[in-house]
This record gives sequence, structure tokens and C-alpha cells, in this order.
Amino acid sequence: MSEFLAAIRSFIDERALPLEREFLSRPFAEMEPQLARLRAEVEERGLWAPHLPTELGGHGLSLSEFALVSEILGETPIGHYLFNAQAPDIGNCELLHSHGSAEQKQMWLGPLSRGEIRSCFAMTEPEFAGSNPVWMATTARREGNDYVIDGHKWFTSSADGAAFTIVMAVTAPDAKPHERASQIIVPMNTPGLELVRNIPVMGDVGSGYSSHAELRFTNVRVPIANRIGAEGAGFALAQERLGPGRIHHCMRWIGICERAFRLMCERAVSRELSPGHALGEQQAVQHWIAESRAEIDAARLLVLDTATQIETVGAHAARDRISLVKFHVAGVLHRVLDHALQVHGSLGMTDYTPLAYWYRHERGARIYDGPDEVHKSAVAKRILKGFGLKSS
Repeated sequence: MSEFLAAIRSFIDERALPLEREFLSRPFAEMEPQLARLRAEVEERGLWAPHLPTELGGHGLSLSEFALVSEILGETPIGHYLFNAQAPDIGNCELLHSHGSAEQKQMWLGPLSRGEIRSCFAMTEPEFAGSNPVWMATTARREGNDYVIDGHKWFTSSADGAAFTIVMAVTAPDAKPHERASQIIVPMNTPGLELVRNIPVMGDVGSGYSSHAELRFTNVRVPIANRIGAEGAGFALAQERLGPGRIHHCMRWIGICERAFRLMCERAVSRELSPGHALGEQQAVQHWIAESRAEIDAARLLVLDTATQIETVGAHAARDRISLVKFHVAGVLHRVLDHALQVHGSLGMTDYTPLAYWYRHERGARIYDGPDEVHKSAVAKRILKGFGLKSS
């Protein structure tokens, strides 16, 4: 494993980082040919899709092993994409591998695992609070051998240029809240599916993989065979997908923290406030560096331990720890990025470093996959229940 991690580190340092400045200053669509060449090189070096099982061309790493890989890839905005380990494709691959039909695996999982196509996941709706994921208005009604889908989604990440989306839609409106929805594969070129726009994120509209779209479904007709798993199992599948997915996110965030920490320390040493007096001599900066080092190291251990728990007892049994790492690491990420940007001063506001890019796009870490406040309340209620608190 150590040699494999060293090979990944070498590729990131030698091939990915030199391209980073250009990536930050140009639309993703313009960068795609260069990124495709690097993806091909990753495959040639035998580093492709480390998270996937070997039968899909990956390395079959466990969740805790891949967590270490994800940290390294997270040190650059293009790391996961170059290794075909990017969200939302990584989660969709796992979903299709575990629950897809033979036909779905042949048509969608094979090309996705080989990096021939991209995908997206349409769940969030602008009209309803994302903190209540079972509350949605998108419906899929049966007509003969088809589902007819109507609805409105947004923040469907990477929809621009994707070959298909997996959409969460209500198939049984009168069922129990957690049994109302199903997950259905919809090719992006299906009549009635409209990509309305790429949503500006703090001024950055993005393009291609690096974007978040608003989608409308109007009488979108797909075969019932496109449903993943049983009817009404959509929420259960989403929870199964999100458990490991949060580990992926958290270790990517720790990679971002490590890179931001390194940039902060380099800036503290190289920037002079006056001749012969470095910024790093300031006590406030020293405290930020010490606090960041402690928080990053503690967060890593917490996430790796949670990954081990998921592997040992399953995501449901480890749900409290999953919630803990989600809000804790998101908070660490926010604080480390803020300190690093502050140390860089006006330079930190530019795209001459990746700090501003991460500050824009990773502020959402405390919102997506469940707002921090929801995770904190859920964990606290279960803890207090053990002490005898009776809540409504």
C-alpha cells in the first residue's frame, strides 16, 4: 500500500499540480482535452480507479485504504477527476455495482468505470428543504412498462456533459415517508429532460464536470427497467450511498486542509512585513498554524476510525460516527481555509492559488449531505436518549 500511495503522490506532484494554475483560470470544458491525456496516463501507470473492484478495472481498495488515497487526491481540485474517483460518479458506480441489474451494469456501469462517460445524481429540489430529503415533489408514475417523470431538481452536480442521471422520484405517494421514492436512471438526452442552467456558485458558473445544474423533467418517459433496486427503496439506497460517500468527502477535505496548511506555512515564512521580519513571527499566525495542525491530525484519525467502523459493523450501526465526522471535518476545513486565506492576504482572494477556489466551492461542505446542524441534533438526541431524555 505504501508503494501505491507513493506512486499516486508522485503523479499528483509531477503531473497534476503543474496544470492547476491553468485549470483555475479556464473553463473546465476548455481544459478537458488536457485532463483526458492525464487520465490516460493515470491508466497507463496502473493507478486507475483505485476504489473500484478489480473486475471493473480498479484496485479493490477497502474504504479505509481508499481514504488514504482520497486525501492525496484532494490536495488539488483535479486530483479525483484524473483518477476517475470523483463524485458523483464514484457513488453511482458503487450503487450500480451493488444494486444494478445486469443490463444496467453493461449499459452504464461499464462505460462509467472505464471513464468513457460521466453521470450525475438528481435529488435536491429548490422548492423544498434539503435537510428533509424525503420531502420532494418530483414524481414517477407508471404507464404500461414505463415511468413518466415530472419534477424540478437543482444542484445536480456535473450534469453538464453527463450521459445519464440517477433521479430520486416519488413512485408511491401514499407510502410511508421513507418508502415513497425510487431511484431511476434517466439518459440526459431523453425528451423532456432540460438542463435549465448551470447555477452560479459565489459567482462561478462553471462548466462540464465542474458545475452544478438546474434540471426540469416534463413527461420524461423511461422504461421501468431503469429503476435501481426495488420500488420504494430510493431513500434506503441513498443512505447506503451517502455513508461511504461522506468518508470520501471527509478525506478529500483533509487533503485540501493539508495543501492549504502547506501553503499557509510557506507564505508565513516567505512574506516579510518589513525587511528581515517574516509574517510567521506574528503570534496570531503561529496560533493558526498550531491549531490547524492539531485539528487536521485529529480529524484524520476520526475519519479513519469511522471508515473502519463502517467496514466492521456497517454504515447504519456507524451512523452517529458518520454524522460526527461530517460536521466536524467540514468545520475544520472551513477554519483551515479561512486561516490560510487570511495569511495570504490579498493574494488569497485571487486564483493564483487554489485557496479562493476551495473557499467558494467548499463552503458548501457544511450544507450538502445534510446541514451540520441536522447532523449535530441527530447525534445529540441519540446520545441524550441513552441518558433517559424523552423527546417528541
